[in-house]
Amino acid sequence: MMAHNNNSGVAVHLLLFSLGTGEIVGECNFTNIVRGPFQACHLGFSLAKRFEGQGLMREALSSAITYIFDEIGLHRIMANFRRENVRSEQLLKRLGFEREGLARSYLRIIGVWVDHVLTSLINHIRER
Repeated sequence: MMAHNNNSGVAVHLLLFSLGTGEIVGECNFTNIVRGPFQACHLGFSLAKRFEGQGLMREALSSAITYIFDEIGLHRIMANFRRENVRSEQLLKRLGFEREGLARSYLRIIGVWVDHVLTSLINHIRER
């Protein structure tokens, strides 16, 4: 189950709730929404460790991506991950994201600049 807030127009923040307990178990964020000729955003997501491996994030992101493409009208979603994050890599591949390259020293995490793999998903329905 998801709830969202899109008041700013530059981001969509979605929360994933457990149907059984109502607790927040994860989130996904579509940020840096750019309109004009670009029509794109960045995707970030996280899930509580104990819920990993159950297909919950794939289910949530499938619905969220459809919303971003169909309702928000974006053309491109970009998602980046650290090379050692195999779970994120596999999830993004299953969702149809394609690898576009490697960004060296992309983000500073806990005081260290780390490389990230760059991927994207194109809304081919809106290409016309």
